[in-house]
Amino acid sequence: MGLRIGVDVGGTFTDFLVTDDDGNAEIYKTSTTPGDPTIGLFCGLEKAAVHHGLSLDDFLSQVQTIVHGTTITTNATLTGDGAVTGFITTKGFRDVLNMRRGLKERQFEKYAPPPALVPRRRIQVVDERITVNGEVVTPLNEDDVRTAAAYFRKQNVEAIAVSLLWSFRNPIHEQRIREILEQELPDVYLSLSTDVLPQIRVYERNSTTALNAYVGPVLTRYLTRLQDELRQRDYTGKLLIMQSNGGVMSPQVAQRFASNTLLSGPAGAPMAGIFYGETHGFRNMITVDMGGTSFDVALIKDAQPTVTTEGTIGEHRIASPILDIHTIGAGGGSIAWIDSGGLLAVGPKSAGAEPGPACYGRGGTQATVTDAQVVLGYLDPAFFEKGELQFDVDAAGNAITEHIAQPLKMDLVTAADGIYQLVNNNMAAALGVVSVQRGYDPREFVLVVAGGAGPIHAAAIARELGIPLILIPRESSVFCAAGMLISDLKHDYVHTYAREFDQVDVAEVQALFARMVATARETLESEGVPEGKMEINYSADLRYVGQFNEVEVGVPGDGNISAETLTRMVQAFHARHDGLYGYSMQESPLELINLRITAYGKTFKPKQERYPRSDTDPTHARLGSRKAWFDGKFNEFAVYDGLQLLNGNHVEGPAIVVQPTTTILVPPDFDLICDDYQNYLVFTKGKDINELCKALQ
Repeated sequence: MGLRIGVDVGGTFTDFLVTDDDGNAEIYKTSTTPGDPTIGLFCGLEKAAVHHGLSLDDFLSQVQTIVHGTTITTNATLTGDGAVTGFITTKGFRDVLNMRRGLKERQFEKYAPPPALVPRRRIQVVDERITVNGEVVTPLNEDDVRTAAAYFRKQNVEAIAVSLLWSFRNPIHEQRIREILEQELPDVYLSLSTDVLPQIRVYERNSTTALNAYVGPVLTRYLTRLQDELRQRDYTGKLLIMQSNGGVMSPQVAQRFASNTLLSGPAGAPMAGIFYGETHGFRNMITVDMGGTSFDVALIKDAQPTVTTEGTIGEHRIASPILDIHTIGAGGGSIAWIDSGGLLAVGPKSAGAEPGPACYGRGGTQATVTDAQVVLGYLDPAFFEKGELQFDVDAAGNAITEHIAQPLKMDLVTAADGIYQLVNNNMAAALGVVSVQRGYDPREFVLVVAGGAGPIHAAAIARELGIPLILIPRESSVFCAAGMLISDLKHDYVHTYAREFDQVDVAEVQALFARMVATARETLESEGVPEGKMEINYSADLRYVGQFNEVEVGVPGDGNISAETLTRMVQAFHARHDGLYGYSMQESPLELINLRITAYGKTFKPKQERYPRSDTDPTHARLGSRKAWFDGKFNEFAVYDGLQLLNGNHVEGPAIVVQPTTTILVPPDFDLICDDYQNYLVFTKGKDINELCKALQ
């Protein structure tokens, strides 16, 4: 029997989900080791091996696939610890990268731009020019390239990004620069815009290419170290890396396109949401994942996650397709503090894995959300992580008293409740960003909750937004790791083809699609995907003539373009534009901007086991009761062992359902039912759960 392992390295914990061919699942957690994440990763693998009664090497011999989500590139960008990077561009355009766009992200604020990925002194120019039509009007000055290489050598540059004007129309000069740099600087990481993002919009192209170079060496070193360790242990299975677009890729492809891992960890959550939602026929969901450091939100419409090409990381633009995930600093380790106006605030700073919240007893002294949960009675120190984490309840209370309660002249419990209520409000506002602000009514969606801390806050968030139903998977605490295990290999390709629609040459479009498909198939073949497991989806970016932003629409068929295909694309564009912006202009001319394909390599999907129906009585899982805070006072909450609850068991609030890595708070105005797959449905008391599920399908 082969095992598959999903690994998600978070800011506080590294999560593991181990599944076999029959769908049996095991959850493990270890503390993340920020200095070298491989240490925490192998500690988790060792933990799983001990549970199976095997040595680590013998355990790994039974593992077919490891799917790994990593925060390596994210952290490098946010902390400024990326590679020393150089940048080569066309003469006369040296400052385009750091000038950014003329449009301010926050128009009514005065703020400084983020620190430059590449300071001006490391941006070199070369004499060359290609026109918008791809014609060479000024040949490449190769001496300029060698001069730049000599300068970069003196600067001890680790990576070089190359992005020339209109290179996506004709890549000849970038390709020649690559050849020269490989001769002059053979050990330097190279990132070419014609490889990374061959499309129109110079700043977005420059920024994405520079980001790829900035994080490329960091990711390469990490993956090399990880693969070497696995090889030393005779691991012969596959290692796959989670991408920001919701797919996975081989380590070799990941090293070339390192920027595709900038949202590697959070990208697993929407994929897992779709997987778990399918069991009830849910197609419209909002997934939330509350970890130790952050709170990630994504919207799923018609069983498809929202994808954007307008992402940012550390205020730097990334224009390659990524899942549209909104993140705020609201995790279990988020630190509560008092701002300059004397008001309580929570996050974005986090206690992280080292030292962690004060209650972990590892030297943390700041008041965190987890400390507030302990004071309010939501977390049971004896049960959390099966007692492996020795909670220090007094330390939690002391931290909140010192940093919050005393300065604000309030008692400990009121201060802890303030932290809890404030972080709930922050999270509800984050859900509004992906729903209300984009024209969706959250009351029409199911809230799928993940993260070790998420289910403690789920009911409060749902109550605030009027969300009628909450789905909490039993594997909630390792949700992203679960999503990684069901993700396909996935690669996105784009080629700019700017034409007014009445000037589109069908033969040219077909040829460009065919070229991208050939590249995609070659990549999938290198990753060991057989022909029968490959799938290609076609799309295009359209807009009204003169419009600034494009709308992506699907291209019917298998890339064989005809006049009828173009007509159907126009119809789809008008419908999509109306859905996004509330209007369409049927008589206005359109223009085609970009052609896109998404190539999938289908992977094995773990089964979800359906359990026999039991009765509604959950008494057999009752552990006792304890006092927890709700509505201004301590109430008696029944406590249940979640792992003992069976299909059909009905838990009436107020209650707390505990698992070794997750705690579910069921307030007095909510109930919980264990479903056919022994996941949990939480809903407003008095509602008919069957009618509720039917209405949301």
